[in-house]
Amino acid sequence: MIIRKLFKFENAHVVRGCSSQRCKYSIHGHSYKIEVLFESNYFDKGQMVYDFGLTKGMIKELIDSFDHATAIWSGDDKSYIADIKKHSLRWVELPVSPSAEQFSRVIFLMVDKIISQTRMANGEKNVSVHSVIVHETDTGYAQGFREDAYSELMGKIDLTKIIFSPQVKAEWNDSMMWEKLLEGEVFGNPEPK
Repeated sequence: MIIRKLFKFENAHVVRGCSSQRCKYSIHGHSYKIEVLFESNYFDKGQMVYDFGLTKGMIKELIDSFDHATAIWSGDDKSYIADIKKHSLRWVELPVSPSAEQFSRVIFLMVDKIISQTRMANGEKNVSVHSVIVHETDTGYAQGFREDAYSELMGKIDLTKIIFSPQVKAEWNDSMMWEKLLEGEVFGNPEPK
């Protein structure tokens, strides 16, 4: 069975190298809708694949890191990167261009890492990320699957190269959350009451 959870954020970016002149030469923004699809052949004790309430913790915090922020590609012009960081408190530097396609891969990898490092507490079994859909506009979206997220052909994404601004990290419940996740720390879902 597949379930999906919708997240939203507002974000600005430049996508260098694309065909559209407006897109590759001008900072512009989108009202993103992110659908994270989870799957399992099992139900938990509440007869759910994965309680939607559990997505309101670390998953929501990491996706919300992009809200009212600028997504920066680390391969962009160094003076542009420095200016964005100088004039914006909220930014996320990515090792890939911030296209909808790459956003779907990055978010898939982030959520997949969280799920794989979560100790389940209510009988959840074999929960995995099926895909991530990134709606960049009302008419255009990219859907990334596991084979896309981990694709060597599309270029491997090194999560350790993602940098969140100090302001973004200060707004998390745990400002060291990303580092702990990258180090492989196991996080526990809350025990049902």
